[in-house]
Amino acid sequence: MAGYRKLGRTSSQRKAMLRNQVTALLNNGKIVTTEARAKEVKKIAEGLIALAVKERDNFDTVTVSCKVPQKDKDGKRIKKEENGKKVTVFDTIEKTIKKDQPSRLHARRQMLEVFYGIKEVPTENKKKKKLTREIDMPKKMFEEIAPKYANRNGGYTRIVKIGQRKGDAAMEVLLELV
Repeated sequence: MAGYRKLGRTSSQRKAMLRNQVTALLNNGKIVTTEARAKEVKKIAEGLIALAVKERDNFDTVTVSCKVPQKDKDGKRIKKEENGKKVTVFDTIEKTIKKDQPSRLHARRQMLEVFYGIKEVPTENKKKKKLTREIDMPKKMFEEIAPKYANRNGGYTRIVKIGQRKGDAAMEVLLELV
């Protein structure tokens, strides 16, 4: 017996489908799919959530200083003349950033093996491409999903049967985060 369901697909198609559904589940909170697919997606999703819960506080806070060019009201860099050359004027600012420890960095990279890139398009101003933004799924896992399940020992997802699909009578289920 195999340790997983083949779902009537080649291995590359199956992996792509499962990655897509796991990404959709963790981004949206719920998906509608067949029962067999849901059971496979549940295994992968629960493993990723457990990984995020384990590594959620495993980082150092570091203060860094960096030089940023000064800009005028139009967004252009301010330049001044020094020794006959035009030189950009810089400000020094300090930022605090989160620096992952090695185990959290490894967990982040394991998550990136599963997740597909997601672009969020705003509901208004749909014609402006510059307003679309990339969603950082590992960051969402560590900052939103992991704290929600910090006190829970497994069982992060739930399968609710909806009924049979009209076309092929396959059992459809709602797979959602608890």
